[in-house]
Amino acid sequence: MITTKTTDELDQLRALPVIKRDGTQTKFHPYKLDFVLQQLIEDAGQRQAVRQAIVAHYQTATTIETRELRPALMHIFDQLGLPLAAKAYQDYFVAEQHRFSSATNVRERIEKLFNRDASVVHENANKDSNVFNTQRDLEAGAASRALGLKMLPDLVAKAHLRGDIHWHDLDYSPVTPETNCCLIDFDGMFKHGYKIGNAEVASPRSIQTATAQMAQIIANVASLQYGGCSANRVDQLLAPYAAINYQKHLADAEKWVAADKRDDYAKSKTKKDIYDAMQALEYEINTLYSSQGQTPFTTVNFGLGTSWIEREIQKSILQIRIKGLGKEHRTAIFPKLIFTMKRGLNLAPTDPNYDIKELAITCSTKRMYPDLLMYDKIKELTGSFKTPMGCRSFLQGWRDENGVEVNSGRMNLGVVTVNLPRIALSAHGDPKLFWEIFEERMTLCHQALAYRIERTKEAKPENAPLLYMYGAFGKRLKAGDSVDELFKNQRATISLGYIGIYEVCTTFFGPNWEHNDQARAFAEKVVKALRDKCADWAAESGYHYSLYSTPAESLTDTFCRDDIEKFGRIPDVTDKEYYTNSFHYDVRKHPSPFEKLSLEEVFPKYASGGFIHYCEYPNLRQNPKALEAVWDWAYDHVGYLGTNTSIDQCFKCGFKGEFTATARGFVCPQCGNHDPKYCDVVKRTCGYLGNPQQRPMVHGRHIEIASRAKNMSPEMIKHAARYERSKQSDAERMAGGEPK
Repeated sequence: MITTKTTDELDQLRALPVIKRDGTQTKFHPYKLDFVLQQLIEDAGQRQAVRQAIVAHYQTATTIETRELRPALMHIFDQLGLPLAAKAYQDYFVAEQHRFSSATNVRERIEKLFNRDASVVHENANKDSNVFNTQRDLEAGAASRALGLKMLPDLVAKAHLRGDIHWHDLDYSPVTPETNCCLIDFDGMFKHGYKIGNAEVASPRSIQTATAQMAQIIANVASLQYGGCSANRVDQLLAPYAAINYQKHLADAEKWVAADKRDDYAKSKTKKDIYDAMQALEYEINTLYSSQGQTPFTTVNFGLGTSWIEREIQKSILQIRIKGLGKEHRTAIFPKLIFTMKRGLNLAPTDPNYDIKELAITCSTKRMYPDLLMYDKIKELTGSFKTPMGCRSFLQGWRDENGVEVNSGRMNLGVVTVNLPRIALSAHGDPKLFWEIFEERMTLCHQALAYRIERTKEAKPENAPLLYMYGAFGKRLKAGDSVDELFKNQRATISLGYIGIYEVCTTFFGPNWEHNDQARAFAEKVVKALRDKCADWAAESGYHYSLYSTPAESLTDTFCRDDIEKFGRIPDVTDKEYYTNSFHYDVRKHPSPFEKLSLEEVFPKYASGGFIHYCEYPNLRQNPKALEAVWDWAYDHVGYLGTNTSIDQCFKCGFKGEFTATARGFVCPQCGNHDPKYCDVVKRTCGYLGNPQQRPMVHGRHIEIASRAKNMSPEMIKHAARYERSKQSDAERMAGGEPK
């Protein structure tokens, strides 16, 4: 491994500002030059001579110009008789120039696509690269990436290419000033109507019409932005339209049904309408393709409703997901389901909606979803209760000029992620140098995010009428209005992402740092420092910079590959061939769910702009009470929890459980089947589910998934089940009932 410890000689140049080729002024960072010298020259004495010569060269200078630094170094190498170093440095410079030229070459990017380069066609597990509309989107994305790199500030573009930071969704932004993800204001659109294409759409008069309109809105919103869209409190949202069905059936019953049976008749018919409407929505979403060539990334939240209609909507959502899609009853990937748990509503056996929680547990053991939002903890962490946008992006609590809390109709403008493991590797065990590099990277991220805001503000309402003019984003602007009306005063969010807390701490404290108090404090300090930067930028600009725990679907692979090239294979850091998502526990280890969540729970209070926890389980279909024990414990500890359990199915031999990960994909352990036509393999890609047999993932993500160890052993399942039965019996005795 190459060391990068800064030397005293180069420290003398710290006071000199560096003028980049595009005129940008930055600070001089000695570690960068020292790293280059260690790559070029093996002999420590010769490196020392070069450093002294560089300091002498700039002794009377007032600035260091990047365009002049390379010739100066070449001259010094020549003077000191280091021709091999000079050649290697020249070759490095040419390679860097070629790399940027290649990345901004549309033709080369499209050729990679035509050659089915895995890093291109498998970058997004929600895209089937075999179908025409996805191929068209990938072709357009290839051009957008090349053009986008030329549009970005030079320092940002080169930092992205080097792997210091990552500008997300370069295939859409900045070439188009699109937004990222949002909470759609379905309520306002339903109440006030809207327009899609040539059609003026009025308020729905039944739950079937309401869900049909939801599908239309989702398809269009997904095509007008590049991130996920969510429906908040969908049971409460749709209840008024199901109530219209009920009133219609009640009116019919007055004509044809005996008086004492009219209410039962109307409720029975309405329940059937609700089930059919929710089933139609499930199928609509799973059969849609957005203009990006993917199933719309949709999240549906429910669980807080208490009326019989709201309860029926909740039950229908879960029953339909349990049943599965099609004749083979495959697991639906979308919409992502999120169930809200709330103390006094559905947490304990004596709560009025406890039966729906039990149904949610059954659903999770069979379909992984729903994920959970813990009502009280989400309010504590984010300032108000709401579902995430897409898989994990949370809005902060916000009130409009009239003091009214607003959640739906708000959005995120984009994400830039910093490569934290690279900072740690570059520091080589020196905490002082770590924080110096950290500050440099934060300056880059701020520049990138500020540019992202400015570019997004260049959109016109007429570019995305449904978003800006017809209510999806809440306020209805007129053509010619500034879209900034929806972004400023911290109404929208813009996110700083991060990846690899595990690898950072492994670099400094070793691979078992989770049990080291000093290491855990350092991990928390890093995430807090990221949050503090966001707070400073927000106060300075009036836009809400939020800290976001990046899902890192392809980035878990990309950053690691970049760092293998730069630093080599470092045990427990780069040699795994993937980086660990955000603040998550090392996936290869076997902590209990309680140990895992205890380590992770400290981070979301800083990273409240985006987070999720999950635990890995074996097949839990016969042990739902074990899962409930974890859910109940987690209620006061974490805000957002996912269940990863073994739900793969083989339609050749009938196996249900967990397929075996191999180099060629996932294989049925019973009969060896790996044909996607005859198997249903479902894994949590990052914040959402994916089917890697039908839509393969990048190499690093595949390795990470295959490496995941279970957080619950069979013995722990039995213990948790006993604990849950005991708790339930105690609750029922207190309520005067009998144990189940």
